[in-house]
Amino acid sequence: MARNDKSSDTKERDVCRNRRAFHEYEVSDRLECGLVLLGTEVKSLRVGQASIEEAYGRIDGDELWLINCDIPEYAMGNQMNHKPRRSRKLLVHRREIANFAGKASQKGFTLIPLRLYFKEGRAKLELAVCRGKQLHDKRQDMKKKDADREIRRAMTDRRKR
Repeated sequence: MARNDKSSDTKERDVCRNRRAFHEYEVSDRLECGLVLLGTEVKSLRVGQASIEEAYGRIDGDELWLINCDIPEYAMGNQMNHKPRRSRKLLVHRREIANFAGKASQKGFTLIPLRLYFKEGRAKLELAVCRGKQLHDKRQDMKKKDADREIRRAMTDRRKR
Protein backbone atom coordinates (compact mmCIF):
# COMPACT_ATOMS: atom_id res chain seq x y z
CA MET A 1 0.00 0.00 0.00
CA ALA A 2 1.61 3.25 -1.16
CA ARG A 3 1.77 6.14 1.21
CA ASN A 4 0.39 9.38 -0.24
CA ASP A 5 0.92 11.49 2.86
CA LYS A 6 4.12 13.47 2.32
CA SER A 7 3.57 16.00 5.09
CA SER A 8 6.25 14.40 7.27
CA ASP A 9 8.85 14.47 4.46
CA THR A 10 8.32 18.10 3.37
CA LYS A 11 9.41 19.53 6.71
CA GLU A 12 13.00 20.10 7.65
CA ARG A 13 14.17 17.94 10.54
CA ASP A 14 17.38 19.08 12.23
CA VAL A 15 19.98 16.46 13.07
CA CYS A 16 22.45 18.85 14.69
CA ARG A 17 23.30 22.54 14.90
CA ASN A 18 26.58 24.36 15.36
CA ARG A 19 25.54 26.75 18.14
CA ARG A 20 29.08 27.81 18.83
CA ALA A 21 29.47 29.15 15.28
CA PHE A 22 27.20 32.13 15.94
CA HIS A 23 29.22 33.01 19.05
CA GLU A 24 32.66 32.53 17.50
CA TYR A 25 32.02 33.81 13.95
CA GLU A 26 30.25 36.57 12.09
CA VAL A 27 28.12 34.90 9.41
CA SER A 28 28.06 36.73 6.07
CA ASP A 29 26.67 34.34 3.44
CA ARG A 30 24.90 30.96 3.54
CA LEU A 31 24.55 28.05 1.11
CA GLU A 32 22.53 24.83 1.20
CA CYS A 33 24.54 21.78 0.12
CA GLY A 34 23.76 18.12 -0.38
CA LEU A 35 26.02 15.45 1.10
CA VAL A 36 27.51 12.30 -0.43
CA LEU A 37 26.93 9.72 2.32
CA LEU A 38 27.16 5.98 2.78
CA GLY A 39 24.14 3.95 3.89
CA THR A 40 25.28 3.50 7.47
CA GLU A 41 25.96 7.25 7.73
CA VAL A 42 22.38 8.04 6.72
CA LYS A 43 21.04 5.56 9.27
CA SER A 44 23.21 7.08 11.97
CA LEU A 45 21.97 10.57 11.04
CA ARG A 46 18.34 9.43 11.17
CA VAL A 47 18.94 8.25 14.74
CA GLY A 48 20.17 11.81 15.43
CA GLN A 49 23.85 11.21 15.97
CA ALA A 50 26.27 13.74 14.49
CA SER A 51 28.56 16.59 15.48
CA ILE A 52 29.61 19.50 13.30
CA GLU A 53 31.18 21.58 16.09
CA GLU A 54 34.76 21.07 14.87
CA ALA A 55 33.95 20.73 11.17
CA TYR A 56 34.84 23.14 8.37
CA GLY A 57 34.53 23.33 4.59
CA ARG A 58 37.35 23.27 2.07
CA ILE A 59 37.34 24.08 -1.63
CA ASP A 60 39.60 21.69 -3.50
CA GLY A 61 39.74 22.52 -7.19
CA ASP A 62 36.14 22.57 -8.36
CA GLU A 63 34.83 20.46 -5.47
CA LEU A 64 33.63 21.34 -2.00
CA TRP A 65 34.49 19.06 0.95
CA LEU A 66 33.32 18.80 4.54
CA ILE A 67 36.29 18.05 6.79
CA ASN A 68 36.28 16.73 10.37
CA CYS A 69 32.52 16.14 10.68
CA ASP A 70 31.83 13.38 13.20
CA ILE A 71 29.07 10.91 12.30
CA PRO A 72 29.46 7.96 14.71
CA GLU A 73 29.29 4.40 13.44
CA TYR A 74 25.81 2.93 13.14
CA ALA A 75 25.15 0.59 16.06
CA MET A 76 23.51 -2.10 13.92
CA GLY A 77 26.12 -1.86 11.16
CA ASN A 78 28.49 -4.74 10.41
CA GLN A 79 32.15 -4.75 9.42
CA MET A 80 31.24 -2.60 6.39
CA ASN A 81 30.52 0.35 8.70
CA HIS A 82 31.88 3.82 7.79
CA LYS A 83 34.78 5.78 9.33
CA PRO A 84 33.37 8.40 11.73
CA ARG A 85 35.55 11.38 10.74
CA ARG A 86 36.10 10.84 7.04
CA SER A 87 35.97 13.73 4.56
CA ARG A 88 32.62 14.01 2.80
CA LYS A 89 31.95 15.58 -0.57
CA LEU A 90 29.34 18.33 -0.73
CA LEU A 91 27.00 18.59 -3.69
CA VAL A 92 26.88 22.13 -5.04
CA HIS A 93 26.64 23.64 -8.53
CA ARG A 94 29.92 24.81 -10.03
CA ARG A 95 28.77 28.41 -10.30
CA GLU A 96 27.86 28.42 -6.60
CA ILE A 97 31.28 26.98 -5.73
CA ALA A 98 32.96 29.68 -7.83
CA ASN A 99 30.91 32.37 -6.08
CA PHE A 100 31.64 30.91 -2.65
CA ALA A 101 35.34 30.43 -3.45
CA GLY A 102 35.71 34.12 -4.17
CA LYS A 103 34.25 35.07 -0.80
CA ALA A 104 35.99 32.33 1.19
CA SER A 105 39.43 33.03 -0.30
CA GLN A 106 39.52 36.54 1.18
CA LYS A 107 41.76 36.91 4.20
CA GLY A 108 40.09 36.05 7.50
CA PHE A 109 37.12 34.16 6.00
CA THR A 110 36.41 30.45 6.39
CA LEU A 111 33.64 27.97 5.56
CA ILE A 112 31.74 26.81 8.65
CA PRO A 113 28.78 24.38 8.74
CA LEU A 114 25.82 25.81 10.65
CA ARG A 115 23.38 22.90 10.69
CA LEU A 116 22.83 19.41 9.36
CA TYR A 117 19.25 18.44 8.55
CA PHE A 118 16.91 16.33 6.43
CA LYS A 119 14.83 18.09 3.79
CA GLU A 120 12.34 16.01 1.82
CA GLY A 121 14.16 12.85 2.87
CA ARG A 122 17.62 14.02 1.78
CA ALA A 123 20.49 15.02 4.04
CA LYS A 124 21.45 18.69 3.64
CA LEU A 125 24.09 20.90 5.19
CA GLU A 126 23.88 24.66 5.65
CA LEU A 127 27.35 26.06 5.02
CA ALA A 128 28.32 29.69 5.66
CA VAL A 129 31.18 32.02 4.85
CA CYS A 130 32.26 33.37 8.23
CA ARG A 131 34.78 35.72 9.74
CA GLY A 132 36.11 35.17 13.25
CA LYS A 133 34.89 37.60 15.92
CA GLN A 134 37.23 39.50 18.18
CA LEU A 135 36.70 39.48 21.95
CA HIS A 136 35.18 42.97 21.95
CA ASP A 137 32.66 41.91 19.28
CA LYS A 138 31.59 38.99 21.47
CA ARG A 139 31.17 41.34 24.44
CA GLN A 140 29.03 43.71 22.36
CA ASP A 141 26.79 40.83 21.28
CA MET A 142 26.38 39.70 24.89
CA LYS A 143 25.46 43.25 25.98
CA LYS A 144 22.92 43.52 23.18
CA LYS A 145 21.32 40.17 24.10
CA ASP A 146 21.13 41.19 27.76
CA ALA A 147 19.50 44.50 26.83
CA ASP A 148 16.95 42.75 24.59
CA ARG A 149 16.18 40.29 27.36
CA GLU A 150 15.61 43.15 29.84
CA ILE A 151 13.30 44.92 27.38
CA ARG A 152 11.25 41.76 26.84
CA ARG A 153 11.08 41.18 30.60
CA ALA A 154 9.90 44.76 31.19
CA MET A 155 7.25 44.44 28.47
CA THR A 156 5.83 41.22 29.95
CA ASP A 157 5.74 42.78 33.43
CA ARG A 158 3.91 45.79 32.00
CA ARG A 159 1.26 43.59 30.35
CA LYS A 160 0.55 41.73 33.59
CA ARG A 161 -0.48 44.94 35.42
